[in-house]
Amino acid sequence: MRAFDDLVAEAAAADVTGWGFEFLDGRAAEERPWWGYVRQQADALSQSEAALDLDTGGGEVLAEALELAARRPSATAATEGWEPNLLRARSRLEPLGVRVAAAAPGEALPFAAGAFDLVTSRHPVAPDWAGTARVLASGGRYLAQHVGPASAFELVEYFLGPQPEARKGRDPEREAEQARAADLDVDELLTARCRMEFHDVGAVVWILRKCPWWVPDFTPERYAAKLRALDARLRREPFVAHSTRHLIRATRR
Repeated sequence: MRAFDDLVAEAAAADVTGWGFEFLDGRAAEERPWWGYVRQQADALSQSEAALDLDTGGGEVLAEALELAARRPSATAATEGWEPNLLRARSRLEPLGVRVAAAAPGEALPFAAGAFDLVTSRHPVAPDWAGTARVLASGGRYLAQHVGPASAFELVEYFLGPQPEARKGRDPEREAEQARAADLDVDELLTARCRMEFHDVGAVVWILRKCPWWVPDFTPERYAAKLRALDARLRREPFVAHSTRHLIRATRR
């Protein structure tokens, strides 16, 4: 394994835009939920005439699902709120006929009421149930894979210490209740807990830059002592954490 300073410097300089994770190839691993979200999204797109993908990131997941779809919707749109990802999503998705709109979490969706018969999202930042219900036509479907409670918290709490209140967030049953309150009938709710392994300290630095909400004040300099201790540990064994996910299918009443 390379020297600590080299691993950290490389990870601190690497690109973290979009939702690609190629930097982690051979350096970290994560099990995927058993239901196969991209395949589920592709099947849903095949049955849709007007589809919207929320928080699309760099458009990687939607582009893959469109490639797998037996047929594509007549109209497809996507939203993204972070400027670097927005630019990447437009360059990737617009050649596929997808309109990519700027919409940050919490902002009103820039679409007419009832404009879509399908809304999808892989890892929405903060589910907007009222906004989703508004843009869905009656009988329209919602399909999304959400991040679950205490996801990767072994790593989060290594840096921040115990986070008992934060562990209560993203509860799948609570989100299902919020969906029902917004006039969505929850047809299916599936959960999964998946093993993650990190094999070098550069992988940890990169993922904390990629997902800044995990450790909001993270910089390699601020957490240098923690990183050095972690590096010593990783030279003996991988750091194991667990991601949590839930799949929600719902229908607009």
